[in-house]
Amino acid sequence: MPSQIRAAIVDDHPMIRDGVALALANTRDISVVADGSTGAEAMSIAQRLLPDIMLLDINLPGGGFEAATAIVRRTPTVRIIILTASERDADLATALNLGASGYLLKGSSASEIVHAVRSVFKGSSYVTPVLAARMLKKLSKRASAATDDGTEELTKREAKVIALVARGMTNKDVANGLNLSVKTIKHHMTNIMQKLQVKNRLEAVLKFRDMDNSVEPLSFAAPHR
Repeated sequence: MPSQIRAAIVDDHPMIRDGVALALANTRDISVVADGSTGAEAMSIAQRLLPDIMLLDINLPGGGFEAATAIVRRTPTVRIIILTASERDADLATALNLGASGYLLKGSSASEIVHAVRSVFKGSSYVTPVLAARMLKKLSKRASAATDDGTEELTKREAKVIALVARGMTNKDVANGLNLSVKTIKHHMTNIMQKLQVKNRLEAVLKFRDMDNSVEPLSFAAPHR
């Protein structure tokens, strides 16, 4: 039997923490190992327990974004899913740029929360579908406003790399699959983001999927189960 996904919940509203914990408790493969209500508690939980996933509010005493930044830097194995009421594009962009793996709205259903946790644990990114669609629309508009799409053509190797990343593979997975070093894959990703005129890995995946209809739908395109 596969090991359980170890999750932590940090939110300063007890009802939110209890509701998310209940949603996760009704599964066989996810266990809640800790909860907290401040940025300091989030960092402490990450360092002491190393949960697989941390669902983290951004409006915490001590700062949610600050806590997420510290966790990504100090304990990179802990994957962050921002759990928030904010639908602001600026907050979504900040979360992705600082290294969060997911962005989930507090109005999400129990099944979507579970799906997001499972997706991020498997290495994919997850953004609440309505926000993901809005982001993709903005990227498409940005591309159409530029001359000849405003992007350089990807090399065959770069296209292969981003296609694998778009399927939820980590840099290490891609490196192993292509018999390359992780450093080389990171270099390719830097070039890809520059050519596609995007700021982060998730935007690169969205842009690539918009350009290549042969790629399978994103894991966050529609929540299920």
